[in-house]
Amino acid sequence: MIDNSPMFDEPLIGFADGDDEIFDTYKEVVGDFHWKPRDLMQQLAKDEKYEGSLKSISIIAWVLPIMKETVKSNAKQKEFPSRRWAMTREMGEKHNKLLRRHVADILKKDGFLALAPTLSNYWQILVDERVGLTSNWSERHAAYAAGLGTFSLNDGLITPRGIAHRVGSVIVNMKLKPSPRTYENHQSNCLFYNSGTCGECIKRCPAGALSESGHDKMKCGIQVMKCTEEWRKEFDIDEEAGCGLCQSGVPCSSMIPKRPSKK
Repeated sequence: MIDNSPMFDEPLIGFADGDDEIFDTYKEVVGDFHWKPRDLMQQLAKDEKYEGSLKSISIIAWVLPIMKETVKSNAKQKEFPSRRWAMTREMGEKHNKLLRRHVADILKKDGFLALAPTLSNYWQILVDERVGLTSNWSERHAAYAAGLGTFSLNDGLITPRGIAHRVGSVIVNMKLKPSPRTYENHQSNCLFYNSGTCGECIKRCPAGALSESGHDKMKCGIQVMKCTEEWRKEFDIDEEAGCGLCQSGVPCSSMIPKRPSKK
């Protein structure tokens, strides 16, 4: 809660088949270090001496849309995030971690093998020569596989509720019906890619980390650290305040923007 109001709006939830070929693609576009769900579950089963079936593996992914009032407050900012945004990034992600653990625990109590990858000992943040700052399990890529949205110029995920959100996922040895991916490609929801227009997120970045060539993760990371240090001076933030300026004050903040009509 912030100012006695919720941090997030109603969630979006999707499912993906753990053997979907898209996870092979991630080995190519993200890096060979990115876990495939089946490989991760097989490693977990081995480590926990689990003897149950791994015939079916599914990903449960969700998006927690940030409240519009918080997004609006951040849209007014020029260098650092608003208080509402910073507290949502800090407390909201702590809530998201608890949600990941809660979902996995419920499934395990029912006898399933379940794992929240980003809470596990298998998860690693690393710097890759080709893609820069990255990790071996991407929540956004899991959500994309589960039909929840497509990628933007700033590397965020544009969902039906926009780009301002937190994302989470859990892998389980349960057969779930995969959610359809109704988009044309992995950048379908971004006006810059689908129409050659917009680019508003470029203007919003105070660090110059965005350009028509894409997202400079190192510049972005330095800006996020500056934002966190700024807010630590005034509030009890012990993890990360985020920045989010490129996710607010842009057409895709809270929706999939409508493509311009063809003349």
